[in-house]
Amino acid sequence: MKVLVLFLVLGVYGYGVWKLWTGFNRTNFSRSLPNRMYLSLLWPVLIVANKSYRKNFTKALKGR
Repeated sequence: MKVLVLFLVLGVYGYGVWKLWTGFNRTNFSRSLPNRMYLSLLWPVLIVANKSYRKNFTKALKGR
């Protein structure tokens, strides 16, 4: 059961990283590679902590 939960959590995390990485050009973030990596890998923490990041993450997901 623990392994299933771990795979589920990793899957959700990976999905978030992929969606932000592929939709990054729709955000207001700086287009540098280090910035893109940093913001993609830390998305769960930044979504909770930063309202502006949440708006940009939504843009990347929905394609607005």
